[in-house]
Amino acid sequence: MAINQDTFTGPSFSLKNRLLRALWGIVYNLFFRFSPRPCHAWRAFLLRLFGANLGRGCHIYPKAVIWAPWNLSCGDETGVADHAILYTQAPIYLGKRCVISQGSHLCTGTHDYTQRGFPLTAAPITIGDDAWVAAEAFVHGGVTIGAGSVIAARAVVNKDIPEWMICAGHPCKPIKPRVLNDE
Repeated sequence: MAINQDTFTGPSFSLKNRLLRALWGIVYNLFFRFSPRPCHAWRAFLLRLFGANLGRGCHIYPKAVIWAPWNLSCGDETGVADHAILYTQAPIYLGKRCVISQGSHLCTGTHDYTQRGFPLTAAPITIGDDAWVAAEAFVHGGVTIGAGSVIAARAVVNKDIPEWMICAGHPCKPIKPRVLNDE
């Protein structure tokens, strides 16, 4: 399920892409967004219908915003909370047992400010297994968050994060190792 970042060529605004996004917008607003909270299988079905690659037991809540489902890949038991924004102009890979909390923004698209007209650019985001992106954190395109890491609330992640670290701040930096107290 890993996305090969070397093969991604950038966002496509072909007629087919625009029509698919328009159709997804209708399905999202009529059937996804207003579905009852416990209906995770229904929302997974809709996302898969539009090309998302979802593992078993994914819980994507009804008010999560997903720009292009065909650029979303989730491992088993991953959760995406209400009001999380997955701006999938480029692929987003969420590993197994990831948690993307409410209000988090995973933004693969940006603009090249070094050129006139600010042309659109995009880069994939990869979040490793067992990672947690806490409430209202922002993750830039091209970033990899290592397995087991925790990104604190309202952090801004603009560089890769190592595995099994607690990270916070603007810009987000590792603070201490994440140690599990499983019994």
